[in-house]
Amino acid sequence: MKKFSAALAVAAGLLVSTSAIAQGVDPNLPSYKPTSGVSGSLKSIGSDTLNNLMTLWAEGFLAQYPNVKIEIEGKGSSTAPPALIAGTAQFGPMSRPMKSKEIDDFEKKYGYKPTPIRSAVDALAVYAHKDNPVNCLSMQQIDAIFSKTRKGGESADITTWGQVGATGEWASMPISLYGRNSASGTYGYFKEVALFDGDYKDSVKEQPGSSTVVQGVASDKGGIGYSGVGYKTADVKFIEIKGADGKCYGPTAENAYSGNFPIARFLYIYVNKNPNQALDPVRGEFIRYIYSKQGQEAVVKDGFFPVNQGLAAEDLKSFGLM
Repeated sequence: MKKFSAALAVAAGLLVSTSAIAQGVDPNLPSYKPTSGVSGSLKSIGSDTLNNLMTLWAEGFLAQYPNVKIEIEGKGSSTAPPALIAGTAQFGPMSRPMKSKEIDDFEKKYGYKPTPIRSAVDALAVYAHKDNPVNCLSMQQIDAIFSKTRKGGESADITTWGQVGATGEWASMPISLYGRNSASGTYGYFKEVALFDGDYKDSVKEQPGSSTVVQGVASDKGGIGYSGVGYKTADVKFIEIKGADGKCYGPTAENAYSGNFPIARFLYIYVNKNPNQALDPVRGEFIRYIYSKQGQEAVVKDGFFPVNQGLAAEDLKSFGLM
């Protein structure tokens, strides 16, 4: 957990130059301008969390290049590396970094590592029913709610809302758990950070998508679940999380960039980029589009947090696009 928070906080120098940028798109990002010679087809296989955002980017890109064909499949981050290795996808969206073994498997096939795009920032929110009186939890309490191993240090298993401060009718109400399935990068990231690499309880109701987690919580008064911040509806609320300073922080852009919100992450897209060859125009221009003003406006529209020109330039350089 500390490793990621520190990495994101360090990146904050690139991500945010003013507090205004934290709430919107960096005005230093260029507007996308179409170029000639772009044709062909693209396929994206990977994260469900990024499915809507990939669709928004595809729609914007196709408005510039109507003859390009784009197909998007979002069944979980773990489906991205095999698709890139097999060559069945040009883009592999992942809501977590690739694991060492996934990188090694790719490198065995191609002789070089996959190249990541840090496309957006997500605060992985903890959701409860809108009527739930609990407003803030510590990471240790979240661990004791979701995990049977309690590696966070909480001695007691937490199974009712009264154990975390709820009173009245809520005091004896059982906590009902919702989460993602094991193919999901969100499942793996929450396990690593919020469960301190522990094991999920067997009672977690695993859902096939990010939105279905939130739907489950919305229809279950005692429910709690985790999902991307962009999936909030009127029937659920965010549970704030205690930071290292003991204060409660919500899943806002400012808190994610500063590292105060402890479950924040980059959303990645992995690409097979031969370091000795230039990218083909269609992939190169799609990456440019992601890092354009229009591309990052789509990030905000989908409920995630944008990256700024400094980080965009750093990643574009890694693809030979600067």
